[in-house]
Amino acid sequence: MSWSTRVFNSIDWSTDVTRSATPPSRPTSFAASRPPPPSRSPRWRVWRRFRNQRLGYWSLVVFVVLFGISLFAEVIANDKPWVVRYEGHWYFPLVKTYPELTFGGDFPTPTDYLDPFIEKRIRAGDNFAIYPPVRYSYDTINYFSAVPNPAPPSSENWLGTDDRGRDVFSRLLYGFRLSVIFALALTVSGTLLGVLAGAVQGFYGGRIDLTLQRLIEIWGSLPELYLLIIFASIFEPHLWLLFVLLSLFGWIGLSDYVRAEFLRNRQLDYVRAARAMGLSNGQIIRRHVLPNSMTPVITFLPFRMSGAILALTSLDFLGLGVPPPTPSLGELLNQGKANLDAWWISLATFVVLVLTLLLLTFMGDALRNALDTRVADKQAAAGGAV
Repeated sequence: MSWSTRVFNSIDWSTDVTRSATPPSRPTSFAASRPPPPSRSPRWRVWRRFRNQRLGYWSLVVFVVLFGISLFAEVIANDKPWVVRYEGHWYFPLVKTYPELTFGGDFPTPTDYLDPFIEKRIRAGDNFAIYPPVRYSYDTINYFSAVPNPAPPSSENWLGTDDRGRDVFSRLLYGFRLSVIFALALTVSGTLLGVLAGAVQGFYGGRIDLTLQRLIEIWGSLPELYLLIIFASIFEPHLWLLFVLLSLFGWIGLSDYVRAEFLRNRQLDYVRAARAMGLSNGQIIRRHVLPNSMTPVITFLPFRMSGAILALTSLDFLGLGVPPPTPSLGELLNQGKANLDAWWISLATFVVLVLTLLLLTFMGDALRNALDTRVADKQAAAGGAV
């Protein structure tokens, strides 16, 4: 083989290697040309982490369902029919009070629809009435009962009656609604006062912080129970009086957490940048520091609600709460203590109270884990490992 042939073969061989080493161009796939998915908001990520906490999520669902049912307590448990058709006319006792004369009675007093005479008149001929599932309200006393009170559970009274003949199921239903609404109102008021006091202390610091902290310590050292006893002896017990007194002390614990968060966040770079941009203190607090200090506030809410329910129940148990015949879990527990042979009173009330507090506790734990980024990072790492 000649020298020129060898050179030619060598050049041709190097060209093939170069071509084979160069990867062929591939058409760009449709998936690669897609824009990246939009980033989720922090609230959405917190809600997603909360839903992953199955116990807390289903506790929230059950609690909302039970509270929603209690909002329709007048429709579920009432001593008045939903609708009455009597002698060709329609009557709606739930929204209007009719005298006994309307249905053939002898007196102009409000109609007692549990009276056998009135019930017989309503059901006679073409007349009819549609009653609620439970035919007793929270303060209804069945004077025509053939069983002495307190009566055990029966088909007429699902959870029995108390020592005055009132239906226990109705009082639990109305009492649960009252406890939750009272706890919600007390939580909102305590949150607003606690956030306000903690924000002022933590953001401004210095003498303002020291002065307010000393005043809060003095105010928190006052005996709350003694004040309730004194006011209960002076004024007539009322739900609004309890709300005001408990609101005056319910914000102190939360203010400490908010103060600590503000003391930490006010030193960060984004606050300094906001000051350099000329934002006022109110704008910095509202737009920057407060949203980044809400984690302990949100985590505190379910536990604050459970504490408010326990406070109202304890005061009612001691006789310092709402006046009779207002339905109350604490009053039912007191009746159960006074009537140990009527086991259904204390047992049903204890189950409702424990279930409510457990649901709120599970919700609080799940919410705390959802807001804790360290727990979220651990869960993400565990999911990636799997």
